[in-house]
Amino acid sequence: MKRVAFFTLGCKVNQYETGAMSEIFENEGYQVVDFDTMAEVYVINTCTVTGMSDRKSRNVIRKAKKNNPQSFVIVVGCYAQTSPEEVERIPGVNMVVGTKDKGKIIEFLEEIKSGSSKINYVDDIKCFSKFEKLDVTSYKERTRAILKIQDGCNNYCSYCIIPYARGPIRSRNREDVINEVKGLAQNGFKEIVLTGIHLASYGRDIGYSLLEIIKDIHDFDGIERIRLGSIEPNIVSLEFVEEVKNLRKLCPHFHISLQSGCDETLKRMNRKYTTVDYANVVKLLRDNIPDVSITTDIMVGFPGETDIEFNQTLGFLEEIALTKMHVFKYSPRKGTVAATFKDQVTPDKKEERSSILLKLSDRNLHKFNMRMVGRTVQVLFEQEFDLLSGYVEGLTMNFSRVVSRGGSNTKGKILDVKLVEAKEDYILGNILNA
Repeated sequence: MKRVAFFTLGCKVNQYETGAMSEIFENEGYQVVDFDTMAEVYVINTCTVTGMSDRKSRNVIRKAKKNNPQSFVIVVGCYAQTSPEEVERIPGVNMVVGTKDKGKIIEFLEEIKSGSSKINYVDDIKCFSKFEKLDVTSYKERTRAILKIQDGCNNYCSYCIIPYARGPIRSRNREDVINEVKGLAQNGFKEIVLTGIHLASYGRDIGYSLLEIIKDIHDFDGIERIRLGSIEPNIVSLEFVEEVKNLRKLCPHFHISLQSGCDETLKRMNRKYTTVDYANVVKLLRDNIPDVSITTDIMVGFPGETDIEFNQTLGFLEEIALTKMHVFKYSPRKGTVAATFKDQVTPDKKEERSSILLKLSDRNLHKFNMRMVGRTVQVLFEQEFDLLSGYVEGLTMNFSRVVSRGGSNTKGKILDVKLVEAKEDYILGNILNA
């Protein structure tokens, strides 16, 4: 049997698309194997959100050829879309596909194997207006299913390459979403994670809305949890909160991108909100949804970010005390407006600021976990934490990581757990109904 191996870099959208390509290969008779093993075909789904992402992508591409010098190496995704000629020049690359036409990957592969000299299948994404349908109904080794319902972004933040890599906003139609939900429920998935490149814009191009599709899925039997991927603060209105607070299946966990806690920095970033707007969103959610967890992304070292601006960000973050922060360092992306800005921040300064915010994030998470101790909550168990000692781990509705003594029969089950002790990044609990 022919073997194919996948390596995925980047976001949940990429994870979803890798799952779809995996099913396409399996339907053509391929066996999906681990990336570190011998395979006839290697597929690397790349990311380009930072310069580090590009470097990681190149390293993985080279590793594939080392695994099997005779293999066929396919590079897809955002890095391939924005830098196709650069990717094509990497020794060992046999085929390059961008962020569209992943559903045609077997067709392109067979075309080359039949004698075509074409390697670069990257197409212009700027005018692409149709959502590319890719289905995933099974996730090996996963208990939560990722469901991509949106692609593209129209915002053009000054630092961000993703609109150039993913094109304009495109939404998946309701019927296709519901059909995939049906398949996931039949395969035993209890939680669905809705994802997209700019999830908050879902439905704008098809006369629908994110809130409406959430309600559609909420009414579906078999699915116990709906979790949202990253959203923007401007979607969280009073109307939105009044609706979602009554949806018992919607997880009280909102990842709301902030990027900076300084209004001047936000303006240069071309973000379309202020710190006051963001603080109001946080208050609105906390006032209406018990035990809500709010997480975010923060960028340090954006061009022109002075010590004063960073300290404003730090002060704002200390004030709103979010549950957890994903902190990353600004990386110039060729073709973006911010790459031309003067006053670039030094690597040492970026590292220093990143360290400060990560320590704050760790403190916030521990405080949040301590507040959860003593509660009895439902946990979806996902995997072994320590196989030898019999501990398993899973997630609460509000995204707290819980570790309990359990057994091999807990995976994929939602069980009642009494939370007893807060650790640095997880909570110890006792399963009540195993």
